[in-house]
Amino acid sequence: MTLQCTRLVITLLALMLVHYSYGQVQPSFDLQSFVEKRFNDQQEGLNYEELYERLLLLYENPIDLNTANEEELMNLGLLSATQIDSFIQYQLENGRILTLYELQYIEEFDLATITSILPFVTLTNRSKSDLPLLKRILAERNNYLIMRYERILEKKRGYGINEGDDQSRYLGSADKAYLRYRVSKAGDFSFGFTTEKDAGEQIIWDPSTRKFGNDFWSAHGLVEKQGRWRKIIIGDYQLQFGQGLVFGSGFAMGKGSETVNTLERVNRGISPYTSVIEGGFLRGIATTYEISPKLTTTIFLSRLNQSANLRVGSEDTFVNYFSSIQLTGLHRTDTEIENRQSIHEKVYGLELHYTSDQRSKFGVIAAANNFSIPVLRSNQPYNYFEFTGKENVNLSVYGNTQWQRFQLFGEMALSKSGGLGSLGGFTSRLSKRIDLSMVVRNYDRNFHLIRGSSFAEGSRNINESGIYWGIKYKLNSQFNLTAYYDSFRFPWLRFRINKPSTGSDYLVRLNLAPNRLVKSYFQLRGKRKAENRTITETNQTEVRLGRSMQYLLNTRYSISSALSGQTRAQYSSYDIGGENTFGYGMMQDIIYTTPKLSISSRMALFDTEGQQNRQYAYERDVLYAFSIPGYSGQGIRNYLLFSYRMTPHIDIWARIARTTFYDRNEIGTGLETIIGNKRTDVKFQIRYKMR
Repeated sequence: MTLQCTRLVITLLALMLVHYSYGQVQPSFDLQSFVEKRFNDQQEGLNYEELYERLLLLYENPIDLNTANEEELMNLGLLSATQIDSFIQYQLENGRILTLYELQYIEEFDLATITSILPFVTLTNRSKSDLPLLKRILAERNNYLIMRYERILEKKRGYGINEGDDQSRYLGSADKAYLRYRVSKAGDFSFGFTTEKDAGEQIIWDPSTRKFGNDFWSAHGLVEKQGRWRKIIIGDYQLQFGQGLVFGSGFAMGKGSETVNTLERVNRGISPYTSVIEGGFLRGIATTYEISPKLTTTIFLSRLNQSANLRVGSEDTFVNYFSSIQLTGLHRTDTEIENRQSIHEKVYGLELHYTSDQRSKFGVIAAANNFSIPVLRSNQPYNYFEFTGKENVNLSVYGNTQWQRFQLFGEMALSKSGGLGSLGGFTSRLSKRIDLSMVVRNYDRNFHLIRGSSFAEGSRNINESGIYWGIKYKLNSQFNLTAYYDSFRFPWLRFRINKPSTGSDYLVRLNLAPNRLVKSYFQLRGKRKAENRTITETNQTEVRLGRSMQYLLNTRYSISSALSGQTRAQYSSYDIGGENTFGYGMMQDIIYTTPKLSISSRMALFDTEGQQNRQYAYERDVLYAFSIPGYSGQGIRNYLLFSYRMTPHIDIWARIARTTFYDRNEIGTGLETIIGNKRTDVKFQIRYKMR
């Protein structure tokens, strides 16, 4: 380690001790810090934007505690089933809540619980106005337009190839542009559109080829509570029913330091799609209708064009087929443009939802997917039981109920292939100090889903079984512990695993808050998982058990009413077949916040070996954007984020981030190659609020 790096490490460690000297300032609520805590499982480069947006919308549009139903309370992800039941019982016995101070009289609510939910709740009456829909839309304050511009300053190889050269190249500019408009009111309506041009894509206006400027457009219109019509949506939308086996919209938090309250999925039904991931959503029409006070039905129909690499088959398979849908949304080269919207997918079906009482709910789902061209995966042993053909059908039953202090939930689904998928579990508040959870799942190797996203170790609900245990223990207001242990089994081969395998995953997190100005946590996570490994001596591939360990220490502290800091140190190791690698990252953040101005900065030092030791850490970004980069190799990363409220209607953001590598002279591969050891990202955003 160089002298410069040693000095930085010593400085970071010193800052972690200095913060304890500050004890006279009351910090304000920081949404970014709250969001960071929700996204604690940062070992994969996942897209968190939709979940982030949902939390942000809850913050900007708090739910009314006097009109909120059980599902809205569960959607917060902050209350246990026992706490929600206690809250409902309190209302039944005492009527409307008159002040938020009254929450302290609810039996299962402690100070930490009340503090965590206060930014997301209100006692303001949210009942729908008697004004016509158009006037309600024009009067709504949650009405805004966002424009965003991004660019990497260094030149990539794909932009340096001349048009006449016989090489693949990017046809558009290196600029990335984003435009979004939305006006919405929870429980009433939502209208909006989103459009994006990725770096390297062209801007083409040619209605004859259905090209309207930017490469991607998305729009929706939703109205709610129109008589018996609970919801009606036209445009782009998502569905989430039961535990997400057949329809699980967006990203679920899954395994992380919140080990209890986020396990049971919320039956959200229809919701607008506002992300820029160019696939996986639904496009068409859907509606939820109230047949009776206890029974509702949701009917949906979708036709979506998606990108895929078409291939020519043989007579004994298919004439034309594709192996997978491409969700990158990138259409920069001739080949990528040729694959754009090359297949058509239809999705249709219905759901019935029955509420027997406040404690018990059940549902049935029937859905079908139809592709214009058959799916056929590569001829590899691990793909032997994968979905093949043009049509898939799923049937599912789900339910949840409360029994004494246990909230029980589950779902079972069947696919056209005959494969079964099932998941069941419970959450329970055993005492005021202890919460417990358990989830058991089993997904057959021939269980096929197209839109499912339920609890799993793998990225899809197929070829897996396992059992998860989670616990939360609260010693006092300053100290609490969360932990989980998950054991899983893959009955068939998987990608890069040439035989059936088993594994386990566990996490322990100690949270310490010695006062209201300082919050620290130490997190330990270990995982055992099989992986193919090439033996150098014999040049043969064997399946070996890999063991990874991750250690994380994070401290956030307030220095004054406007200034705060955060120090983070993380280390990982990976061992497989006697080969040991490691990685670490150390980050120092400084955040300055006033009612109009906010400045955030970070300096990060990292040194990693291999892909298994990439260091992921949440970074602050412009509004409605989310960043968890993976630090890999040796280097330093810095960023500076600036936001300013110019007027009551105009907010601006500017962000610059630079990564400097010390172990390479080229960054990236292929057309993404940057000559040099620096990569600089700039981003500018403006939001105009109509009211």
